[in-house]
Amino acid sequence: MSDRPADKRAGFARWLGSRDCTDCWKANRDADSESKQQWLAARRAEEQQAADDWAEKFDMPPLEGPEKALQWGARSRHQLMTTAHTALVIEGTWDEADWAKLEEKARTITRAGWWIDQRDAAGTHLLELLDAATEADRGTENPFR
Repeated sequence: MSDRPADKRAGFARWLGSRDCTDCWKANRDADSESKQQWLAARRAEEQQAADDWAEKFDMPPLEGPEKALQWGARSRHQLMTTAHTALVIEGTWDEADWAKLEEKARTITRAGWWIDQRDAAGTHLLELLDAATEADRGTENPFR
């Protein structure tokens, strides 16, 4: 407290009195981390199931890349595509024919890392992003399915 100006000590002491000490704070944080990890694992499982169901329903190809990136890429693709559909079709001026063209372009991008890199993009930018994708981002499978 000696490094604080005299007129700020009382307020700081009051604030400190309402907080846990460092040891108690660390103990609470560590004890709570297990429940956070369980919640996060359950949340990721829900998101992954939704992404897998969506990919099957809309005939999206499996993603390629390192094993660590595949599920994250699938969740990122699902989130970006649903955000784009909401922004462009539901709230925007696109019709289903316009969306079908965008979906076909999206099916060609099979590199999981590409979808992960675009995870923070706005849905309205998806068409531009798909057009900017390189051959390295596209799969080697038959594009005519």
